[in-house]
This record gives sequence, structure tokens and C-alpha cells, in this order.
Amino acid sequence: MASIISRRELFRVLGAGAALIGIGATSTVVASAAEANDANSRSAAAASAQTVRGVVAEPTRIPPPITGRSRPIHHEVNFEAREVEAEIEPGAKFSYMTFNGQVPGPMIRVRRGDTVALTLRNNRHCTTWHSIDLHAVYGPGGGAVATTVLPGQSKTITFKTMYPGAFIYHCAVPGEMDVHIARGMFGMIVVEPEEGLPHVDREFYIGQNETYTKQRPGSPPGPREFDDERLLDENATYVIFNGAYNALTAKRFGAMQANVGESVRVFMVNGGPNLLSSLHPIGNIWSRVWIMGALAMPPMRFLQSVAVPPGNAIIADMELPVPQTIKIVDHAMTRALNKGAVAEIEVTGPPNPDIFKA
Repeated sequence: MASIISRRELFRVLGAGAALIGIGATSTVVASAAEANDANSRSAAAASAQTVRGVVAEPTRIPPPITGRSRPIHHEVNFEAREVEAEIEPGAKFSYMTFNGQVPGPMIRVRRGDTVALTLRNNRHCTTWHSIDLHAVYGPGGGAVATTVLPGQSKTITFKTMYPGAFIYHCAVPGEMDVHIARGMFGMIVVEPEEGLPHVDREFYIGQNETYTKQRPGSPPGPREFDDERLLDENATYVIFNGAYNALTAKRFGAMQANVGESVRVFMVNGGPNLLSSLHPIGNIWSRVWIMGALAMPPMRFLQSVAVPPGNAIIADMELPVPQTIKIVDHAMTRALNKGAVAEIEVTGPPNPDIFKA
């Protein structure tokens, strides 16, 4: 699987006309959008502050819920494809492909009926072409054909959000899509319904994917080399949240934080490229879940685990009646115990012996 493609090969695959689609695309602004643009710009630029954490996306750095408006607005979103080297586990560096230097890529949050002008720039230091396919988009390849960019190029598409839900976006270059996703090129776009989402006290954003290396987790320190044969066999070495082994835990980059009596919402996207996730909060339950991110449907209630196929997303809420550390895992337990699919929410506050005592 070649990781570098020439300009000539790009035009051979796409055709010169298709490869140029999207330059300078525009859309009519239907309302003032300063607040929304600021929120999405902050989210899209979040990677600029990420140094110690490597590529690990901060799970609380997401746009706020959409409230206080009744009309559609226009959003400007800027992404950059970046290929970076960072630690997948301590002492073990891996070559990532990312949107804005983070895994998962920044969350985009809009409302049904909004328009979005999305610009994808391919950093000039990248070694290959990149693109973006958004499952929230009506259009060729979800925008992938029109956003295919060589290093140093940028292209813009404009789309209207016609249906509500939580959707994945991912790199979708022909012949290499699985490699680019396995290296980290995926994220989530949330299209809220006109009435918005039910209130919660806190929101978190996590992304699961798996990757394939010649070295297993826990091997001696050193580089983790990508393994094409393992990819073809779908034999993952790492199954991880937010780009790194046990990244969102107290022992790594820190657990997520909440208080007794609060409600929390988890936006979860499974990049895959191949493995289904069985998402379970140990010591709790999903009190309200929009399966497959289907916000046009009523949420399901009180689910112990939620199946999230690759290329899908969910929105899942929890109530927090007692203090504890909730471990969010892929309940294919070998992945949690040995491959890195664990995240934590530390819930602090007074005990509630009417509900639990030991």
C-alpha cells in the first residue's frame, strides 16, 4: 500500500475536472453567525495547544450546545491535514495522519438547516494526498472528491445540513482510506435538530479506532511501525480512545471529571476502520442513547452496552448518583485489558448509601 501518490496519479484517478472541484466554493449567509463560527473555529484550532498530549484530543474541547436561535446560520470551518509523529504509548512513537493534529479530529457542531463552508488544507510537509468525507453531506463522496488535496493545496466545499444526527467524517482517498483512518484521520460532525438536545451538565467527546503495528503494546520502547499485513487481516494491535493507549485515564493524560448528581453526555465516534465497538461504562449504564447518532428518533433508555459499528457515531447520556471512577471500555475485553480501549470519568462527591454502600 503506497503512502505517497504523485500529482499525475491523482489526476489519472480523479480526472482533472473532478480534482479541481471545490476551489472557491461559496454560500449565502442566512443569519449572523459570529458565535457559532467562533465555537467551531475554536474546536477546529484545538490542536494548536496540544503539545504534551501529543495527538490526544482534549475530550472537553468541543463547541457548546446550540441555544437561543431560531434561524439557520452560516459556519466557516477550516481543517488542515497534518502528518505528525507522537507517542501511542510511553516511549513508543507512531506516525499519525490527522485533522488539525489531533485524534479524533475537531468536532463540528451545527443545527439542521445551517450551511457550512469547509476548507481542507493539506500541510505542505505531508507525504500524500488527503480528503474529507462527511456522512452529514449530500454530495459526491460526502465531499471527498471535491476536497482531495495534494501537499500544499487547499479546497473548499459548501453544504447545507439537511438532516439531524451525529455523523463521522474521515479521510477517503482511493486505495488508502483504511490506512489513513487507522492512522487517525476521522472525527464527528453533530447536526442538532431544530429543538436542540436535552440539557446535561457536562459533555465529552471521544473517538475510538484501531491501528495495526509490527510491535505489540508493551513492547520495548521504540517506534511502532505500521503493518499492512495486519491491516489486511484486520488483526489490530492497538484499539484506542483519542489516539493513544489508555489516553484518557489517570495514569496517562488524566481522566475526565464530573460530580455526583450531575448528568453527562458522551459523543462517541468509531473510526474503525474495521472493528465494531461494544461501548460500556463500568459501574454505570447509558440512561439515554441515540443509536447510530439518529437524532430524528427517540433515544433508547437504560442500555448496558451500545454497539457502534465502524463509520458510525452515538450520543449517550449517563446519570451520576454515586462517587466512583467509571471506566468506559470496549467490552470486547481483550481490547480493554491489553490493547488500550479504556477511558475514565472520575466522579467526586458525597456517598449515597441509599443507592450503594460497601
